[in-house]
Amino acid sequence: MKQFDLNIEKILENWDTHHAIREVIANALDEQLLTTTKDVEIIKQGKVWHIRDYGRGLKYTHLTQNENQEKLSNPKMIGKFGIGLKDALATFDRKGIKVFIKSKHGEITLAKTAKQGFSDITTLHANISEATDTTFTGTLFVLDGVTDKDIENAKNLFLKFTGEQVLETTKAGEVVRKIGDSGKIYINGVKVAEEPNFLFSYNITLLTAPIKKALNRERTNVGRSAYTDSVKKILLACKSTEVAKALADDLQNIQDGEAHDELSWLDVQEHSVKILNQNEKVLFVSSNDLILHRDMIDEAESSGHTIITIPENLKNKIKGGVDFAGKPIIDISQFVSNYNDSFEFKFVDLRKLTAKEKAVYNYTDDILNFIGGKPRAVKDIKISTTMRKNFFSLNETVGVWDPKTNCINILRNQLRSIKDYAGTLIHEALHAKSGEGDVSRNFEHELTVAIGQVCEKALTGKKASGKLK
Repeated sequence: MKQFDLNIEKILENWDTHHAIREVIANALDEQLLTTTKDVEIIKQGKVWHIRDYGRGLKYTHLTQNENQEKLSNPKMIGKFGIGLKDALATFDRKGIKVFIKSKHGEITLAKTAKQGFSDITTLHANISEATDTTFTGTLFVLDGVTDKDIENAKNLFLKFTGEQVLETTKAGEVVRKIGDSGKIYINGVKVAEEPNFLFSYNITLLTAPIKKALNRERTNVGRSAYTDSVKKILLACKSTEVAKALADDLQNIQDGEAHDELSWLDVQEHSVKILNQNEKVLFVSSNDLILHRDMIDEAESSGHTIITIPENLKNKIKGGVDFAGKPIIDISQFVSNYNDSFEFKFVDLRKLTAKEKAVYNYTDDILNFIGGKPRAVKDIKISTTMRKNFFSLNETVGVWDPKTNCINILRNQLRSIKDYAGTLIHEALHAKSGEGDVSRNFEHELTVAIGQVCEKALTGKKASGKLK
């Protein structure tokens, strides 16, 4: 037997037993990943616990304090610093736990021994014995004195053993469905922090400079400032509807102050909107829209849209935007535009009008002459038995100027009288002439001019006929 001085008196006195077990499990998982061997075993035999990997086997040289270049070059590794195992052994000794390590390279136990050449200094030593089984596969840790609770607490520090489901994997890391009230932050599968008001848990696999700087040897108490950007990158790389839907559902809690912390990030809000818009039939509205545009929302719901309430600042940010497939994001204005584009008029063959309707329709040119004739933009005046809604007006829609077809479309029931038909025809002709919608300054100007023209023609006509005195 040889003794290997670990040069440890007291170390990490704030570590508990499960922290030491964590390091043993972490090393075993790293070895499994590096060697692509079978799963790590954590089993109880009698009163002692066994932790075993099936890798290359531990050597006494691994007990030296040295950064592991193999692990440093692999971004998926948990351990990197070459001191975790020594920390674990020191903690086991301090807690009175007996340790036996077995591999094909030798067997190791622990003992307190005077430092060579310094009899007044006692340090922790590893007793190295020849291997009793040189064909043994992997490394076995036998821990005598740890409790079932210690093992459970240690395993709960690893995503692999928590039972939390990975919802989506990105280049920066994974979004994980959390278990319990708090979200957890994992780095390469090892928990480093908890977030009581996070919607998800996250496993960060792309280590940034802030994370590397904050990731101490204890792997605990890593501050939010170190991983916020990484969590954002993970969320902004997500494409799944499941993640986006959870974020969008939580968006609706912002107004009540009950949303999770990820929803305080506007770029994350916008990202979830784009995913949902791409994958679902949705309409995004603000709380003001719910009050002002109830008829549009009812129409959207009746046509199968799911209504998603979003904050006003997000509504302004997505206005006129497109999703990841290049489709326009559906807000109120886009919904109305889509509705108008998809609406099908049922036009009436003018030859099939009734005699009374034909008589009214025949006044078309005379009516338009009151405002200077048919506007140049108008190619045709059509009669329809259907009329698309004007969601921005409280009045029934009886006519529409359609700039895409350059046609004025008038509801058939307006032919019941010259008064009704003339009023609707002039109204829509002025839209065509001004190029403006209702309640705009240009349209109001054209309306004022038209009223003056109609009055002038009517009055001068009466004067010419001798009826005006």
